Amino acid sequence: MDLDRRQFLVATGGALAASTLPGPASAQNLETARLIVGFPPGGTTDAVARRIADKLRGGYAKVVLVDNRPGAGGRLGVDELRRSPPDGSTLLLTPASIITLYQHIFTKLPYTSDDVSPVSTACVISFAFGVGPAVPASVKNLRDYFAWVKANPGLAGYATPGAGTPPHFLGMLLSKESGVELNHVPYRGSAPGIQDLVGGQIPAMSSPIGDYLPYLASGKLRVLATSGPKRSRFTPDVPTYAEQGFPALQIQEWYGFFLPGKASPEVVNRAAAAVRGAVALPEVTDGLAQLGFDASANSPAELAKAVKSESAAWGPLVKQVGFTPEA
Repeated sequence: MDLDRRQFLVATGGALAASTLPGPASAQNLETARLIVGFPPGGTTDAVARRIADKLRGGYAKVVLVDNRPGAGGRLGVDELRRSPPDGSTLLLTPASIITLYQHIFTKLPYTSDDVSPVSTACVISFAFGVGPAVPASVKNLRDYFAWVKANPGLAGYATPGAGTPPHFLGMLLSKESGVELNHVPYRGSAPGIQDLVGGQIPAMSSPIGDYLPYLASGKLRVLATSGPKRSRFTPDVPTYAEQGFPALQIQEWYGFFLPGKASPEVVNRAAAAVRGAVALPEVTDGLAQLGFDASANSPAELAKAVKSESAAWGPLVKQVGFTPEA
């Protein structure tokens, strides 16, 4: 993913102030709206959805229900949206990779980008490379970690929330760029990987930065690098991958709202205005920060550009690391 495209992705996520969206039309309020989440209750995406859905109630619709459709790494949620009426009563909140990356790693998808209408981003998150008690306290940065792995090749495993996820590609890039062989250990989501990291069953992990935050103060986990264009406000003392000599590992991910592909511009703009209003609320911004996210909303046009740009950028990166697409 080239630098210009990465910077564009980050910039689109921060376009809240520049966006000019129409205000919500209360006369068109829906009785009930569904917010689809392609992951189980209690997960990160679910937590983001519930914080925002709470603020859409009474404005966008009298009732807003979070509808969890877990399975296939988030793909089932997009497929459910694709088959829903385009009247604004069904929205989807999803990490960007489900729309932009998956087309390059799965040979058969039940949807294309034409099956969804971009509404607005909700937030942006960086990824981090962390280590647990299986790695000595003397390992404080990536250089130390590589030296330790070379001396202990049997402990070169690193966890991710799953194969083909952005944290997996960051791990593959880190191994390729450093010349140090790292062994990928995929988990079914972040939670079990983090628990094994804390328990010392796996030495290291590549995962969203929010996964580590509850454990940093106690020293149970240590973050060695973050993936943003600058240091994360959540770990200001931790250098980025780029600062440690790996500029190619500058990757963030936004979470975005989508409507069915045939939704009218009027319906899309109304949803975008409602999402932007909810994301701008201090309690939502603060709630997202607790999860490691930076709140960020933009316009449908800006999100559409981000989808197109990131989709084009992932293809060469998938080939560069030698990832084999799955069926």
